[in-house]
Amino acid sequence: MALVLCLGICSYFFWENNHINITASVYTNSKIPVAFDGFTIAQVSDLHNKMFGENQEYLLAKLKTVNPDIIVITGDIIDRRRFDLAVAIDFVKGAAKIAPVYYVTGNHEAWSENFDITKAWLIEAGAVFMDDTAVTITRAGSNIRLMGISDPDFLTTDYDQGTDVSNVTRQLAKWADDKDFKILLTHRPELFDLYTTNHMDLVFAGHAHGGQIRLPFVGGVVAPDQGFFPKYTGGSYTQNSSTMYVSKGLGNSLFPIRINDGPEIVVVHLDYMEQQKAN
Repeated sequence: MALVLCLGICSYFFWENNHINITASVYTNSKIPVAFDGFTIAQVSDLHNKMFGENQEYLLAKLKTVNPDIIVITGDIIDRRRFDLAVAIDFVKGAAKIAPVYYVTGNHEAWSENFDITKAWLIEAGAVFMDDTAVTITRAGSNIRLMGISDPDFLTTDYDQGTDVSNVTRQLAKWADDKDFKILLTHRPELFDLYTTNHMDLVFAGHAHGGQIRLPFVGGVVAPDQGFFPKYTGGSYTQNSSTMYVSKGLGNSLFPIRINDGPEIVVVHLDYMEQQKAN
């Protein structure tokens, strides 16, 4: 019985850490141009070198089923402690065949000795590098703005130094008064107050790994830069006119097992407000 129980637990943990969930939502905002009604964004975060089938076939097949208009990657596509760039390249190459791919860095890229190589190869594989950059996406004569923030840890060398938000603050201030519908890509959910203050409409973030262990009625247990029982671990959060989606991510870093917290692809469908459709 003990052996059967042990095998059952191991099987559950294997499934829990390798079965990808698709979490889909509809996001409504009066600033969304009618031409972007139904525009679909798929978010991938915190891959951390994890393989989902040969050449990432399982992950890519999951992405393909949601038929995204764009794919956004919100950091930590590599793991600095066990660097394996081929895993990330396999994913980006495949993803770029499905839809345009936009990528911002996380803390693992920021502290990686191989960042310059990583950046060059991911661009070569088909990703648009979005750190401290904004691009305009046009459809039927209407525009939305896609913006990306580099990870704050490019300004530090270890966790003891805390988070230097000076660059984040400076970049957001440049875009705060942009009148187009704004989508921000960032690794850091714990900086939501800054995104709200600078009038970001829709934010995609990662980093929290869903809290790594999720308890019923409690949520995530621990997250980087948020500590125990963190506020932002997964799902959507709205403050004033800003909404942030936090991906639970795909891979693991120091702690190798997810509990009640399976890998996730976040899918958001933009919705032109119903009352405007009627008009």
